[in-house]
Amino acid sequence: MNNRVVITGLGVLAPNAVNVSEFTTALKNGKSGIIFHQELKDLNFSCQIGGVPNISDDLKSQYFTDLQLRGFNSSGILYGCIAGVDAWQDAGFDMEPNSQVDYDTGLIFGTGTSGVEKFREAIYKLDDGNVRRLGSTVVLQTMASGVSAYLSGMLGLGNQVTTNSSACSTGTEALLLGYERIKSGQAKRMLVGSCSDHGPYVWGGFDAMRVMTYKYNDQPEKGSRPMSTSASGFVPGSGAGALVLESLESALERGANIYAEVLGGEINSGGQRNGGTLTAPNPEAVQRCIVRALENSKVVADEIEVINGHLTATTKDTLEIENWTKALQQYGSDFPYINSTKSLVGHCLAAAGAIECVASVIQLKEQFIAPNLNCEDLHPDIEQLVAEDKIPIKTLELNFDILAKASFGFGDVNACVVFRRFK
Repeated sequence: MNNRVVITGLGVLAPNAVNVSEFTTALKNGKSGIIFHQELKDLNFSCQIGGVPNISDDLKSQYFTDLQLRGFNSSGILYGCIAGVDAWQDAGFDMEPNSQVDYDTGLIFGTGTSGVEKFREAIYKLDDGNVRRLGSTVVLQTMASGVSAYLSGMLGLGNQVTTNSSACSTGTEALLLGYERIKSGQAKRMLVGSCSDHGPYVWGGFDAMRVMTYKYNDQPEKGSRPMSTSASGFVPGSGAGALVLESLESALERGANIYAEVLGGEINSGGQRNGGTLTAPNPEAVQRCIVRALENSKVVADEIEVINGHLTATTKDTLEIENWTKALQQYGSDFPYINSTKSLVGHCLAAAGAIECVASVIQLKEQFIAPNLNCEDLHPDIEQLVAEDKIPIKTLELNFDILAKASFGFGDVNACVVFRRFK
């Protein structure tokens, strides 16, 4: 089979907004979600800023019972479940606790680390010598597949239910894995996405690596600076993004709202060879991923009008732009428009790909390009490759049909997906 695959539902919890409507407004207005965190300063972090979704107790109670929330301390699972349920309901389905099992719908929802705070809490209780104090939900809150276990139970999904984990490319990879399952006829619908915890026990390792910025603690919204000359490292973020993928036939049958079509994509690895390492990409593999994504989507390079890049505000930004130009064989004013959602929300780690896929679909549906915040001083190496007006620093209204989104992760892993406007 070769089913066409469309997107019929979106959900997002980002540092600058906690639902699709607010996120759309935040993208259009170039609203930053980066704030100062006193806790990070107290722990002597070099980077004391970060992005965390603003989740109220009232919002939590709309998705979880008081019993479920008792002893709950896993922010990533919380974010993932809320975003997943929102996407499910946005697609026109209900969350019914006693519904029949839906064997036509599956779930691939990724994460990097899960329940770090809960795991730390459990260790201290265990050290006190009373294992019974750990509680009955420690396993669910700390296992990698906790988010997919919670979500599948909330929605009654009976097709493939799993969690993937591929560092920063996790969310984009999850989308492509779900796409392939629908394309091959193994499922009618797949809920896909990814989530990430927040806090010092997640972000501390990156601070120790000196890959996060330390220069903007007194100006948090200025800290995330992809493609900028004055970029000095990424700003950590957290949250979740979710999308309902569905066969076009199924979507049309039930009269669903269609956001966009997934044309195809590619997942690969550089094997940590030819310049690729645990923390650096193999340029040949990145370019191959982009080229193969276009081939699998049956589009040619000059049909790509907009790119939502990985672009983390590290020294690798210039290499990423170089890889895009070589893969597309387009330079200067011929290069597509490109932006980085991370300028608004920071680097949301395992959640980054899914949040940015949601941002990409919103921009395609609403026909605009969100601004590259803090990129008034475009890096000169990038300026030599791409015309400055292709990297907009203000919101740009644009009539376009095809957008490419890529994610590149630790371990030298890559994922690229191509979306088309649905008409």
